[in-house]
Amino acid sequence: MAKIASLSGFPEWLPEGRIVEQSLLDTLRSTFELHGFSSIETRAVEPVSQLLSKGETSKEIYLLSRLQAQSRESGHEKNEAQLGLHFDLTVPLARYVLEHSGHLDFPFRRYQIQKVWRGERPQDGRFREFIQADVDVVGSDTLAFHHEIELPLVMVDALSRLPIPPVVIRASNRKVAQGFYEAIGIDDVEETLRILDKLDKVGPQAVTEMLRETVHATDDQARLALELASITGSDASFADRVLALGYRSQLLDQGLDELVNLVEGANDLIPGSLSADLKIARGLDYYTGSVYESTLIGHEDLGSVCSGGRYDSLVSDGKRTYPGVGLSIGVSRILARVIGSGLAKPSRKVPTAVLVAVNDEGERRHAEKTAYQLRSRGVPTEVSPTSTKFGKQIKYADKRGIPFVWFATDEGEQVKDIRSGEQVNADPTRWLPPRSDLHPCLSAPDESSV
Repeated sequence: MAKIASLSGFPEWLPEGRIVEQSLLDTLRSTFELHGFSSIETRAVEPVSQLLSKGETSKEIYLLSRLQAQSRESGHEKNEAQLGLHFDLTVPLARYVLEHSGHLDFPFRRYQIQKVWRGERPQDGRFREFIQADVDVVGSDTLAFHHEIELPLVMVDALSRLPIPPVVIRASNRKVAQGFYEAIGIDDVEETLRILDKLDKVGPQAVTEMLRETVHATDDQARLALELASITGSDASFADRVLALGYRSQLLDQGLDELVNLVEGANDLIPGSLSADLKIARGLDYYTGSVYESTLIGHEDLGSVCSGGRYDSLVSDGKRTYPGVGLSIGVSRILARVIGSGLAKPSRKVPTAVLVAVNDEGERRHAEKTAYQLRSRGVPTEVSPTSTKFGKQIKYADKRGIPFVWFATDEGEQVKDIRSGEQVNADPTRWLPPRSDLHPCLSAPDESSV
């Protein structure tokens, strides 16, 4: 058989990695629901015209077509909209809200954990197929500013429950950047935002050159744009540094007021949770207010693991507008680092807590009945695949990390903790393993259970 070539950008985890992934996803689900968000799932495809309308995404979209569509499609099929796999979960949310607005209660609080597809070059932490976890609040015509404080704190809570290093959430406001660029005389604000969004990747010199060539910025305008991007702070003093640059506008003042309220409001609720960072721009066109990015302490090379922002014009049917604010966690990006760096490991490779030994094949039915009795009480159980010597059956369990082996002996039913060697009489209709052994748990390399 020919060797199967690996396909980069489409991660597949081994069973123990899948246990880590499921644990992370379960934690995110429970945390989002703790904050009152309802789960939805949207279809994998959207019309390409809709995907292309939301920023610089044409190079990222995977098209969907049948193998023989080119030569055998009917007239009806030719007239159908061209479809593409969604590259994020915000564009599908926009369509979902418009399609179901008559059945939704506003503000609509939704979370969504789903795969997305993005046609970019695979590299560390970046995939072509990956899982995102989003939370959004969408209003009808209006949406209160306090949600821009609430949403990043939901993510702070969710990320703090994962077996990962602390996460720093940094925020800016598109009104600050737009108001400042307009005040210094830069006309193409959207392109300037996209260029500044690349600052961490390409550096200030390359950004300066792009500003000169693309938006025809003068040396002084490029310098001022970079000076604005260098401003950070965890309290309101960052606003004074912006104003000290000597430029004002109504939009700039509004953005500074919102960003100060965001930083002070978030840190009042969870001290140290959020700081201002004026270089954050977010490249997508639909953000209009607060924007957020975050990094893992000690793993900054991974890039942003959670990002998002406020959008006032993403969702509209011409009669009513649905503004929103949301953030997205790059689950697969985090998971790749957690598994690859051993930040968390499962206590065993399989869900099984008990292996029921088989004395001989004639007694397999008895072993199966015992397993059903244990499973009926919520104990993950499997029956030994062979009736070899007990030593080999115990070795089978030990290799997989299964902590208990069940035996039918002349003295009655017994269960053995193969880690300690302790073996005791047990009744399958009454016995339970310790709670910590019932399901696999995650532990850090030098820590107890996380």
